[in-house]
Amino acid sequence: MNLSIVIPLLNEQESLPELHNWIVKVMQTHNYSYEILFIDDGSTDASWNVIEKLSHENPNVIGIRFLRNYGKSQALHAGFAKAQGDVVITMDADLQDSPDEIPELFRLITEDNYDLISGWKKKRYDSVVAKNIPSKLFNWAARKTSGVKLNDFNCGLKAYKNIVIKNIEVSGEMHRYIPVLAKNAGFGKIGEKVVIHQARKYGSSKFGMSRFINGFLDLITIWFLSTFGKRPMHLFGLLGSIMFVIGFLFAFYLGIDKLFINTSGRLITERPQFYLSLTAMIIGTQLFLAGFLGEIILRTKNNEERYKISEELGRKS
Repeated sequence: MNLSIVIPLLNEQESLPELHNWIVKVMQTHNYSYEILFIDDGSTDASWNVIEKLSHENPNVIGIRFLRNYGKSQALHAGFAKAQGDVVITMDADLQDSPDEIPELFRLITEDNYDLISGWKKKRYDSVVAKNIPSKLFNWAARKTSGVKLNDFNCGLKAYKNIVIKNIEVSGEMHRYIPVLAKNAGFGKIGEKVVIHQARKYGSSKFGMSRFINGFLDLITIWFLSTFGKRPMHLFGLLGSIMFVIGFLFAFYLGIDKLFINTSGRLITERPQFYLSLTAMIIGTQLFLAGFLGEIILRTKNNEERYKISEELGRKS
């Protein structure tokens, strides 16, 4: 199979028929074998009814319905688990991503041998203050922190080799950082393509300003996980050891000073330096234990189910 189109959605009943027809037209024009995976992330409108209708009309349509809203990352995870195409395309369901971009994205993966191509919405139709400026700041911070030189981490239109999406773990709200996850997994050929950004035709955006705050927090998380996620003892153990040694040496100095240098001076317990050294040793011990417990958790944890599917349509794996 040439292509898997993975589309997470939430309350997009108006746009789904038009999006489906547009994708099918592109697939037929270029004679691609394909599947379209609609992941309904707990919609409260008639989105699932529309997906059911499309699935009955087109055997290439697969529907996955969550019991409730779990988030875009979980929807992508479910879609990636099902996808069978050699190239996997992700796009939003609001018609702001153009299916006409798919052939060139497919070519870049299959002919130019990129592992991942990320869309860049160079010209946007969003609010400058509410979205454009925060997005530019967010992308700048993401580039500096991750080392992945992309201009638009938030763009939902991306193309992947199948092997990439089968070897990355998308959880929490990490969908913004799939290129970073891919890089950390060892997929180094990551490119970018300027894509058309269309004004929203139906409904309203499901994301507010909070997504940028969460995005920065997730950026710190992914930096930490990529650096110390598999070896927490290297961070917490090192910091704890340094803190403990500093506190111990300070306490040792205070003891020597009281016993041999300033024997008639104040009691050690009357000196504030004693409590500083004691606090340093306690904090150092706690940090060391945090690293030790982190190592134990990594070796004993089980993968927990992150979302629950209520219904599926189309091909069964």
